[in-house]
Amino acid sequence: MPASSSADRTPPPLPEPLAVAVADSHTHLDMQHSTVSEALAKAASVGVTTVVQIGCDLERARWAARVAAEHDAVWAAVALHPNEAPRLALEEGPEALEAALAGIAELAALPQVLAVGETGLDHFRTGPEGKAAQEESFRRHIALAKEVGKALVIHDRDAHEDVLRVLEEEGAPERTVFHCFSGDAEMAKVCAARGYFMSFAGNVTFKNAQPLRDALAAAPPELLLVETDAPFLTPVPHRGRPNAPYLIPVTLRAMAEVKGMDVDALAGHVARNTAQAFGYPPAP
Repeated sequence: MPASSSADRTPPPLPEPLAVAVADSHTHLDMQHSTVSEALAKAASVGVTTVVQIGCDLERARWAARVAAEHDAVWAAVALHPNEAPRLALEEGPEALEAALAGIAELAALPQVLAVGETGLDHFRTGPEGKAAQEESFRRHIALAKEVGKALVIHDRDAHEDVLRVLEEEGAPERTVFHCFSGDAEMAKVCAARGYFMSFAGNVTFKNAQPLRDALAAAPPELLLVETDAPFLTPVPHRGRPNAPYLIPVTLRAMAEVKGMDVDALAGHVARNTAQAFGYPPAP
């Protein structure tokens, strides 16, 4: 996010609560300026009753698993982020990468960990020297998700064709989620044909995000999720201020407008889809 004044960094106000409870399918509670209990209470007060906490390196993955064990509203996903894997390989050596992958595999077997992610490819931050390690890490995470029978959460930045290629070559897990979907309408159609879930974040509200809104329009409601990726990607009109799970209603309402759907109807789809994607019991 761009630099902003201290006034802009104040938390946005609570939005109008949703009538149908939903989940934040991708958040980073460990990077937010509140306690876990405070974040969950604010989210629940507006109808966001479940969050998926993402661990992007071994230390954060352990934290995610611990918090998920301590809070009924939290599930965990664990992986080495696509930028973390090449960093380990290049700065600390192949042994360090292997040790970290082994640690992620141990965590992935825990019952409160419902997904392997976020993994994938990032051609924006990782240069040519790290691409081999990044792709190998992605393939290892795909294999792990299938081994433990859990969802795979994809990070795809400037790497659409390669991500789809690797998933096709390795065979995607039964439940695959594209976090912070960033493709165009044609990619959304490809993902829909393959049964991949597509999770949209606050950037779908940005002024320059018409291609992303076109992708959302093309994605079937049965495969849609919503997320914050908090504290990042705060939706308009709060862009530049800290994001948190309680702002999910802002993004969901914007998504409903793009889809031409009733908010409650879309929320019902999203709630069921998230439970199906991650394999937890849906709300009664």
